[in-house]
Amino acid sequence: MPTPEQRLTELGLVLPAPISLPPGLHLPFTFVNVRGDRAFISGHPKQSAAGAIDGPYGKVGDVLTTDQAQLAARDVALSVLANLKREIGELSRVAGWLRVFGMVNSAPGYDQQHIVINGFSDLIIDVFGPEIGRHARSAIGVAGLPLDFAMEIEAEVLLSGS
Repeated sequence: MPTPEQRLTELGLVLPAPISLPPGLHLPFTFVNVRGDRAFISGHPKQSAAGAIDGPYGKVGDVLTTDQAQLAARDVALSVLANLKREIGELSRVAGWLRVFGMVNSAPGYDQQHIVINGFSDLIIDVFGPEIGRHARSAIGVAGLPLDFAMEIEAEVLLSGS
């Protein structure tokens, strides 16, 4: 079975640079916090290829369509993988994806959050395979997110020792 990095290459995907914060933005936490055999992944937006925070911004169901948001959630997965890789070295250290929590900045009455977050889940399963990539998940709609992000996705993974 190919490594996650090899699988990304097979899929024609490239990880962005690890996240870089704009000047003046103070965040008193880490995007990936390793504790023992767990990595807790803070809520992520999408990143540009250079690692800059790259939205998307606005409410899904108003500014963004479900299809646009689902593609953005796939890009958020790439951002998560870039920051996780920086912290743990090789993505093959991920022994299992435990949980994913997706928050979607939703227009009033919008109810397709689960479809949006499928963009994230589908990519994780494509890269890690169904055994390691399967995870528990929640997807909720919220009235707003920091910096007006359209979505923010967090996760928890189990790590192997090597």
